[in-house]
Amino acid sequence: MKNARDFLIVTNNPLLAQCMGDCYELSFFPDCSYREILVKVRDLVYAGHILYTHPLSGSVKPNETPYKSIAVSKAPHTFSAEQAGIIAECILAADKFPPRTRALGEAVKRDFQLIDYTLLAGALEFDAAAGLSKIKNHE
Repeated sequence: MKNARDFLIVTNNPLLAQCMGDCYELSFFPDCSYREILVKVRDLVYAGHILYTHPLSGSVKPNETPYKSIAVSKAPHTFSAEQAGIIAECILAADKFPPRTRALGEAVKRDFQLIDYTLLAGALEFDAAAGLSKIKNHE
């Protein structure tokens, strides 16, 4: 995996912003939907950024969780049709699921934030427990 200085994390997950914001550069979009995060990453990929984590990582379906975090290269490189195809397919896959109509309680939202956070932390070899201890010390 690349050095943390090379990452840009695109996310709508407030837990990830709290736990990793001082270690990685974040583009934090708290009001964006799961699909909108995929579209923002697509735009970066089209501009030449490289996907460092798969946009559909984990086994949580796009209609089940509102949170998504994806690591891309901080600097654009050369456009990759393969990478553009990956993110386009991910958006199509997300569109196949019906939108979530039920409201999520705060405990469920926190659970989904934790799932998204631990998936990305594992992919980046980031100490998830150490990150969580940062917020526990501030509460």
